[in-house]
Amino acid sequence: MKKVLLSSIIILIGLTFLGRLSFLQIFSFSPDQILEDTAIKPVYDYPERGYIYDRNGKLLVANQAAYDVMVIPREVKPLDTLEFCNLIGIDKLKFIDKLKKARIYSPRLPSVVVSQLSKEDYARLQEKMRKYEGFYIQKRSLRYYDTESAANALGYISEVTPADLKKNPYYAQGELKGKTGVEKYYENILRGTKGVKYIQKDRFNRDIGPYKDGALDTLPKPGKEIYLTIDKELQEYGERLMVGKRGGIVALDPSSGEILSLISGPTYDPALLVGRERSANYSKLYYDSIAKPTWDRSLEAQESPGSPFKVINALIALQENVMTTTDKITCYNGFYVGKNRIKRGCHCGGGFRDMNTGIYKSCNAYFAGAFKKIFENFDSTDDAMDIWQNHVKSFGLGSYLGTDLPAGKPGRIPGKEYYDKIYGDNRWSWSYIVSNSFGQGEVSTTPIQLANMTAAIANKGFYYTPHILKKVDGEMITDPQYTLRKYTTIDAKHFEPIIKGMENVYKLSGGTAHWLQVPGINIAGKTGTVENFTRIDGVRTQLTDHSIFVAFAPVENPKIALAIFIEHGYYGGRFAGHIASLMIEKYLKGEITRKDLEKKMLEKTLEKEYAKPYSGKPFIINEKVW
Repeated sequence: MKKVLLSSIIILIGLTFLGRLSFLQIFSFSPDQILEDTAIKPVYDYPERGYIYDRNGKLLVANQAAYDVMVIPREVKPLDTLEFCNLIGIDKLKFIDKLKKARIYSPRLPSVVVSQLSKEDYARLQEKMRKYEGFYIQKRSLRYYDTESAANALGYISEVTPADLKKNPYYAQGELKGKTGVEKYYENILRGTKGVKYIQKDRFNRDIGPYKDGALDTLPKPGKEIYLTIDKELQEYGERLMVGKRGGIVALDPSSGEILSLISGPTYDPALLVGRERSANYSKLYYDSIAKPTWDRSLEAQESPGSPFKVINALIALQENVMTTTDKITCYNGFYVGKNRIKRGCHCGGGFRDMNTGIYKSCNAYFAGAFKKIFENFDSTDDAMDIWQNHVKSFGLGSYLGTDLPAGKPGRIPGKEYYDKIYGDNRWSWSYIVSNSFGQGEVSTTPIQLANMTAAIANKGFYYTPHILKKVDGEMITDPQYTLRKYTTIDAKHFEPIIKGMENVYKLSGGTAHWLQVPGINIAGKTGTVENFTRIDGVRTQLTDHSIFVAFAPVENPKIALAIFIEHGYYGGRFAGHIASLMIEKYLKGEITRKDLEKKMLEKTLEKEYAKPYSGKPFIINEKVW
């Protein structure tokens, strides 16, 4: 009886073990378990990354073949290190460091020793790789650019970092992923899914064939094609206009929020960040602290908006019923704060100003008066500030807009808390912050925010969140974040007189951009000349003004709204205004009729301005003048 019982227990335990092993092998399989098996080697098959096209189907980014030298540390046998290093173009110390990091990552899994070999290097190396056990060559695809433009928008791809590996188990050491721009934001769409083959090894570590006859192998799935909202021709044209200039250009389609161009100057050819020279090229670009080509000024430059901000104050005055379009304010070639006459930046010639003349002549005194009326309409400065700030922010100012790009800055629309910290609670009034009436004081905006503000005016009170993705594999995007209207706090009826004033900026002889008309196109715009201060050797010094311009066209059916910001570009109607009119004509007509103006803007640079001693110093634009 005891023998039977003991035999039964042994049989039961044996069956339990067999059952558990069968379950683990048959029913509880996972790729991670295979990777832990030292007798199985995974070989990855990388998919083609998705192509990128512009809004009209013109190719922007494709792929080209490249080759990586891989290593499986535990399979490496003694080798002639110097000979191998010469073959793969790497110095001995770097090679030893690569092997060390590969062993730390995993002695069994492959790691990259040298990435992105050219076809020529691959051909020379391939026939000799049999001499170096533990090393092999793996094919992959790199980006190929069919444009020299849009580097800031497209972004680039590079090897994953240790932090990336911790965050996402999908990636393995040496793999590539999007680091900036569209490549980063839409990484999951563009990268596809890698395939894998599992190779069985014998006890002598030799390949003996596919594991389970390849039943667990998977094929790669290519990345999806995406179509951007960018207009390739307009983007390339705008970047040519920005040669020798620093600043940003953003053009939007007001009817959809689609980004037509996203330009940051100076820029660089995106092909510089492909191949084995990528790291060296990136270092040169990144550490250029003067021109800053890797800093996207179109999304991140936070400067005073200047006179384009005046139209927001005009709209608030109308909405709060503190002024009509015919109310007049006297300009004394400046304006009074108490007994002090402020002449700052007022060049309209003086006289009586209504809303229309205030806009097209860009009269600081008129908007200082409007700002005063807004604040005096409320019981307290705090109440007025809350109302004013809420109106301004409804145009998308003062907060990151939420575009489908991984870069961006919020700008600043100050509130009562901001000024309480500076002056103390209940110790300040409208006169302390009147410079906000004409876009100088503590307000700061980015070019994309100004373009979006202009689109909201063109639409008479609403906008769509700016975005850069149009279609994925031919399917239009339907994300409500980008397809639903965002309404401002200003009633639609108040926009008509503002748009008329902006139209007269071009049409009337006294308009600040009357010499920039485009034949056959009605344009509404606003010039901006932003005072620019810094400290040099401890002394507050005024530098050359920044040039800003916003516009939309055609007035009767807006198809493009844009903002131009040019560092040290003098007054608004100069560099920014000229470039704006050329961009509008290029997009709406497809060609330029004013060849003399085009030639001037293509050839004229601001390099002499940027070569001055203060070039590259931080700008202090928000200090008080009085």
